[in-house]
This record gives sequence, C-alpha cells and structure tokens, in this order.
Amino acid sequence: MKFSNAIVCALMAGSAAAFAPSRSASMPSTGSLSAATIDAAVPASLEKELASIEEEIEKQKLMQSQENEDADAAPAPISTSTNDRIQPGRYNDKEESIAIPFLKRPSALDGSLAGDIGFDPLGLSETNDLYVMQEAELRHARLAMLAVVGWPMSELLAPDWMLRGQAHMAPSVLNGFNPLSFLTTVAIFGAFGFFEYKTSLRRVNDTPIGKKHAEDMADIWDYGVPGDYNFDPLGLYSMFGDDAAGRKGIRELEIAHGRAAMVGITSFAAWEKLTGHPIVENSMFFHPNAIVPALAIAYLSFGFFFEMENTDQYMFQIRTSSEGQMRMGRMKNGMDSIMKENESNIEEAKKLSIKLAEGAVDLKKKYDDFVEDYTKSKMEYANKD
Repeated sequence: MKFSNAIVCALMAGSAAAFAPSRSASMPSTGSLSAATIDAAVPASLEKELASIEEEIEKQKLMQSQENEDADAAPAPISTSTNDRIQPGRYNDKEESIAIPFLKRPSALDGSLAGDIGFDPLGLSETNDLYVMQEAELRHARLAMLAVVGWPMSELLAPDWMLRGQAHMAPSVLNGFNPLSFLTTVAIFGAFGFFEYKTSLRRVNDTPIGKKHAEDMADIWDYGVPGDYNFDPLGLYSMFGDDAAGRKGIRELEIAHGRAAMVGITSFAAWEKLTGHPIVENSMFFHPNAIVPALAIAYLSFGFFFEMENTDQYMFQIRTSSEGQMRMGRMKNGMDSIMKENESNIEEAKKLSIKLAEGAVDLKKKYDDFVEDYTKSKMEYANKD
C-alpha cells in the first residue's frame, strides 16, 4: 500500500505542474520567486519521492523473500487417504442383498461393518441395536472357535472317564454329563458369564487400539468397533496393514472363521445326538489318511489357475484368472523347452523300449517252446512206462 501511495503522489505532483500557468517574459519578476529558484526546487522534490519509492521497493522485496523462506520451512500438509477411515455406504449402489440376492438389501447394512454381507432375513437390524448384536455375535463366534477345536481334541486325547457313554463322546447338553464334567462345565460358563458382566459396559475409547478404532469409524458412528478388548499380544492386528482398511480386513477374517465355527460346533452336537457315535470316529479329518492332503492340493491347484466370479446374471461362474493364464503359459513353455532339450534322450528311450519289447517277445517264445518240449518229453516217458 505504501508503495502504491508513493507512486500516486508522484503522478499527481507531475500532473499539477503540467497544468500550472507558465511564467511569461512580460510578467514582473520577484527576487525570491525567480524561474531559476522554482526550476531548482522541483528536481529536489522529485529526488525525494524517487528515494522513498526505492526504499518501499526494497522493503517489499525483503518482505517477499522472508515469506518465501517461511513457506519453504513450513511442513508439507499431511495427505489423507481413503484407508485412514472406513467410508460409509459401501453397498449403497446395490438394491439386492449380497447374501440373499432375491431379497432387498437391509437398509441398516451398508457394508460399513466387518462381516456385513446383507444377511438379515428376519429384519433384526431394523429393530435392534446393531452394535449390541455384533458384539453378541463376536462373543459367540470366539467361543465357537475354541469349542470346535476342543470338542474333537477331547474325544481323541481325553481319558475315557471324562467322556460320555460307551462310545466315549464329548460331554454336552445333548450327550449328557457325568458329575465331574458337569461341575467343570458349570465353572467354565460361570467364568464366561462373570467376564461378560464385567466387560459388557467397558470403555475402550481411551485404550491404544480403541483410539485407532474411534478414528477408523469416525465417519460411521461414535462407538468404535464391537468386540474390542485391547488384546493383541502378538501384534497380528496390523498384519494386513496398520490402517483402517487393514484392520477391517483382520476383523472380516475373524468373523468369517467364527461363523464357520458356530455352524461346525452345532453340527458336531447334532451329529452325535442323531448317530450316537463321536465325530472323530471313521472321519478322514481326524485320522491319518491321504484324502485330506489330496483335497488340499486340489483346492490350492484350483485357486492357482481359476477363480469364481459373481455376476448380476449368474450366482457364480468359474473362469481362468489372468494370473492362471500366465501360469499355464509358463508351464507350457517350460514343458516345450524340456521336450526340446531331451529329444535325443526321448528317441533313445523309445528305441530301448522297442528292444525290450522285442526281447520280451523272444523270451516268451523261448519259454513256450521249453514248456512244449518238456511236455512232449514227459508224455513220451509216460507212454514208455
């Protein structure tokens, strides 16, 4: 502003001097206001204005250089990524449920929470607290994962007096209990109940993991993540990445295994009740055999080349993945190169196999001749007798 004011003043001074009446020769001159005096005074004022303008320019340059230095020294703004927070409305563009395609997607299930695939045929998410229901599901899932391992292990390793009946089945509500197993079960579930009572209204926003969850879910709600006990002694929670997307991936993995375990432990109890035999009896999963490794190899081989895809027209389709096509091409090229490198060996092997076949034919012929001669000699000897 000062610089512009100085320039305006200088221009106004020049303009005023241009419109001033010029001194004619006929006008009387005064001693103190002569033309020489005025001409000498004007350049001096202009020099002062120019000097002040130059000072203002130097000040502006100095201020600009300081601002540039401050801008260079300031830290760069932190960029935000979509992985920093869980974004709501993941399935807002889908009208049908992913789990049950012939039903509409429940409005409360938009894919924001881990394990959300739009499965709610009874509409419980519309009338109940979603956080409380997911908390209950996680508790049952974690207990089921423990039980689905403990049930067959008890039938394989526990002494007979701890098991139930002549078939030595694991104690359960359907199988029954002996006194010792009943007391043990009551004590275990009593401990679980006390733990649930003490932790049902726990505060997690001030724990290290709880703070991360609060930031992850800030765009969804203010409750953090269900099932958070600030428990991660091995540091596996950041295995898929120490961000919101990585942590949600681990939670997806946990709830998927937990749901499978809940189905599994229910099937264990139903099977033993209906058949009267333990699940480990005559099962390929609990005794050494070649079937399970063969199935595992087949499953891994399938995933190595193929993938299943859901579309709007079909529930699932099996097609060769792009990685599978590359792997098939590499295997074919490798086999072709091996065949080319061993063409001479293959020819020798063919010749050797032909010789062996011819030798086998000659040997069989000689054996037949020997048997025939031996039979003739025996017959002749018998006729002489």
